[in-house]
Amino acid sequence: MTHKLAPAWANILRGNLLNTVKKLAAEGLGTMFLLATVVGSGIMGESLAQGNDALALLGNSVATGAILAVLITVLGPISGAHFNPAVTFSFALRREIAPALAAAFVGVQVLAAIAGVILAHAMFDMDLIQPSVKERTGVGQWLAEGVATFGLVATILGTLKVRPTAVAAMVGLYITAGYWFTASTSFANPAVTVARGLTNTFSGIAPNDIAAFVVVQFLAAAAATLLFRWLTPADEGR
Repeated sequence: MTHKLAPAWANILRGNLLNTVKKLAAEGLGTMFLLATVVGSGIMGESLAQGNDALALLGNSVATGAILAVLITVLGPISGAHFNPAVTFSFALRREIAPALAAAFVGVQVLAAIAGVILAHAMFDMDLIQPSVKERTGVGQWLAEGVATFGLVATILGTLKVRPTAVAAMVGLYITAGYWFTASTSFANPAVTVARGLTNTFSGIAPNDIAAFVVVQFLAAAAATLLFRWLTPADEGR
C-alpha cells in the first residue's frame, strides 16, 4: 500500500510546485510589464508633451490604467494578479494566501519591478540604472500615498464582493483617476515605489523618499483590509 501511495504523493507535490512556479512567473511577468509601462509611458509622454506636464501625466495615467486592465484580465486566473506587495499583504491578512507564498510573491514583485524599469530604459536607449533625484516627500505626499493605497485595496476588495469579473476594469480606472486626484500621482505599490527610485525620468522618486512611501502604503493597505473585514465579516467567515 505504501509503495502505491508514494507515486500519488509525488505527483501531488510536483503539481503543487508547478502551480506555484506558474503563479510566481505570472506575478513577475505582470509586474515587469506594469513598470515598463509606467516608466516607458512617462518617458514618451514627457518627450512628446514639449514641456506640458499635464499632457505628459495624461499619457502616463492612461497607459498605466490600460495596462493594468489588460494584465489583470490575462494573468488574474493564474496568480490573482497582485503585482503589488500591498495587495499581497492584504490577502495575507485575510488568510487567502499562505505566508510563505506571500513572501515569495513580494520578492518576485520587487525584482520584476526593477527589471521593468531596466527594460523601459533599454527601449529608449537610456542608462539602464539611473537613481532619481526627484523629491517626493512631506505630509501631503505621505497622506496622498495613504489615500491612494487605501483606495486601491478598497477597490479590489469591494469589487470582489459585488462583481468579481469587473476587478480589472475597476483597478485600471481607479489608478487612472489616482494619478490626477492625489498629490503623489498614486504610486500605491511598494514594488513600484522601490523600482521608480532607479529612474531619473518623469515617474521617478528620490531613493531617500522611498521608505516613508512604503511604510504609508502598507499601513493604508492594512487599514482598508480591516475595514472590509468589518464590513463583510460573514462573507470572510471570520
